[in-house]
Amino acid sequence: MGSLWMVAAGLSFALMSVFAKQGSAYFSSHELVFYRSLLGLVFLYLLLRLPMAGIPPVRSMGGAHTRLHLRRGLVGFIALATFFHAVAELPMSMAVTLNYTSPLFLALIMPWWLHERPRLMHYLAVALGFVGVALLLRPWQEGAGHLLPGLIGLFSGFMAALAYVHVRQLGQLNEPEWRTVFWFAVVGLVGAFLLSSATGWHPPRGEDVAVLMAMALFATFGQLAMTRAYRRGQTVVVASLAYSTVVFSSLLDVIIWNVELPAVAWMGMALTVGAGVWAVALNARKSP
Repeated sequence: MGSLWMVAAGLSFALMSVFAKQGSAYFSSHELVFYRSLLGLVFLYLLLRLPMAGIPPVRSMGGAHTRLHLRRGLVGFIALATFFHAVAELPMSMAVTLNYTSPLFLALIMPWWLHERPRLMHYLAVALGFVGVALLLRPWQEGAGHLLPGLIGLFSGFMAALAYVHVRQLGQLNEPEWRTVFWFAVVGLVGAFLLSSATGWHPPRGEDVAVLMAMALFATFGQLAMTRAYRRGQTVVVASLAYSTVVFSSLLDVIIWNVELPAVAWMGMALTVGAGVWAVALNARKSP
């Protein structure tokens, strides 16, 4: 049952993306990260105060692995900021698919992490996935306006892969999920504050408050549910169910924004997701 937390996380992340795309019409991507992190900390604090949450009393936000939390927070912040930028510039389903190329990168990262060379099957899974990315972005088309934001979205997938490695390490060290989420929000808050101060702020208007709160609420719940799924579920099942975010995002893209992508783009999305699930299975065989 622990693996099913990933379905809840997938729906939460898709809804977070909906409100991030709405907010991107007024806010920059790093401003969105700032408000997501600030409100996320508030929601996390309130959750930790609820007796029915089943979380033991919190005595310290620190611990023996704060440095690892900070590294995870940094790569997670970069992944989130670049993902929000892609969401603002691309159809949401496309941005989410590019962000979920992380298992393809993991198929190459994890063997080296275990001091092994990637197998031929790892290279084939990655090649298949990037064929899907090429069909999704179609850079050969004249005036392909999706190429640059698409590459940024792809980079967010690479950074998400690095964040996953850190989350796995923290899980193996028995760090509670709330602490992982807390430090991620803290680093995101500081990093986004510095960037927003350098580029300029857009003061929230009355109609923006609900959008920002919904984005942060779904993001926080998604983070908690995802971290719990990886801690309590079977890795290969959890990582495969993570692609429910792509499915939910595609449905919401059609329902809310009436997105009409060409058939070749949908084929690219399906190919990328299929290769990602294959890479998840390969990663699970080598996971420490």
